[in-house]
Amino acid sequence: MKNWIKRIFDYVFSVIGLILSLPLWIIIAFLILLDEGSPIFYFQDRIGKNGIIFKGIKFRSMVKTGETPAGFIQAEENDIRVTKIGEILRATAMDELPQLWNIVKGEMSFVGPRALVPREKQANEAIARSVFDVPGFSERSKIKPGLTGVAQVFAPRDINREDKFRYDIWYIKNQSLFLDLYLIILSFLVTFKRGWEVRSDKFDSLGNTLKRRIESQLS
Repeated sequence: MKNWIKRIFDYVFSVIGLILSLPLWIIIAFLILLDEGSPIFYFQDRIGKNGIIFKGIKFRSMVKTGETPAGFIQAEENDIRVTKIGEILRATAMDELPQLWNIVKGEMSFVGPRALVPREKQANEAIARSVFDVPGFSERSKIKPGLTGVAQVFAPRDINREDKFRYDIWYIKNQSLFLDLYLIILSFLVTFKRGWEVRSDKFDSLGNTLKRRIESQLS
């Protein structure tokens, strides 16, 4: 897909998304204040295209002590750091609505690899490590990170970064406007099902055809 087509698509629909979602922002902000108090937003260093760091913005879904000096710890199933309203926000991906602003600014795209933190401890790791050292990082950083993507939709939640990066690299090699639209539609369906925190398959039948195709090419 041509970069300028993707950028126009991202800009136009992120601006529309910001305008249409404004009432949700007000409701979510009120519920966060009611549940845990301020801050409403959570700013965090994220890795963009070519490894450039930018400030990602999300609605706060964890307690204020959710991040340690040693690095961010990936959320686990039934994570005690997640607030009551945060459980709903994370299951529906509504906590990521503010990232529409990152898309407007050109730091992110609607579809692409997940915007990672520079240093993170995954659920299956003993210590936090730099994602810059993970095999496949440089290749999956050739494009902007996305609000959703192949790895976000299809990869099992708790697999190693190396395996998730293989999904991202598959997307980079096969990206098209049709694939982007298809992934966005699937993402909306996951949101409606409140399935973003599900550790198993997010789909029963819809989407599994593409998933089988991707995994057959990865094996």
